[in-house]
Amino acid sequence: MTKQPPSNAIVWHQATITRQHREALNNHRSSILWFTGLSGAGKSTLAHATEERLHQMGCRTFVLDGDNVRHGLCADLGFSDQDRIENIRRVGEMAKLFIEAGVIVLTAFISPFQADRARVRSLVTEADFLEIHCDCALEVCEGRDVKGLYRRARMGEIKNFTGISSPYEPPVNPELRVNTSELSLQASVDQVIELLKVRGIIKDF
Repeated sequence: MTKQPPSNAIVWHQATITRQHREALNNHRSSILWFTGLSGAGKSTLAHATEERLHQMGCRTFVLDGDNVRHGLCADLGFSDQDRIENIRRVGEMAKLFIEAGVIVLTAFISPFQADRARVRSLVTEADFLEIHCDCALEVCEGRDVKGLYRRARMGEIKNFTGISSPYEPPVNPELRVNTSELSLQASVDQVIELLKVRGIIKDF
């Protein structure tokens, strides 16, 4: 839930240039593409590859990546349950701003808790939030382990690691479920682009 302003002296200023103006200029709708999944499931890879495809199509985009956000906006947060909740809250509010800017914003976050993802969804209209589950078996993610995180988590060097010592709650009814264990990156991007076309976010060029 969005927090109330700390003072009744703070009043929302209504802009004269609206989201609809920006969307018309961009020639596509804005949307949040929320990529969720275990570490190593391919969230960032798929989000950035999708952005590349959209950029080639002339769309205005931006990727909010889990690791990158923790270098700045969320640099003060750890990985406790409460810090994870606050991390996603901040990202959700940022993604909402991108919606108003007329941009297709792609977010790549483990975002392990269903309630947190639902809270972000509630910030915008139902049509604006597309939850994309990068569905990849734990053993496949662990086999990839490009950062060595699972190995360190198994050794007890990393606490509260999703899938090992902290739970992951997979989406029950996502807008798209991509089997990143088996599909190629190209085929995975094709599925996301098709979803955007079906939902009328981008045109079928």
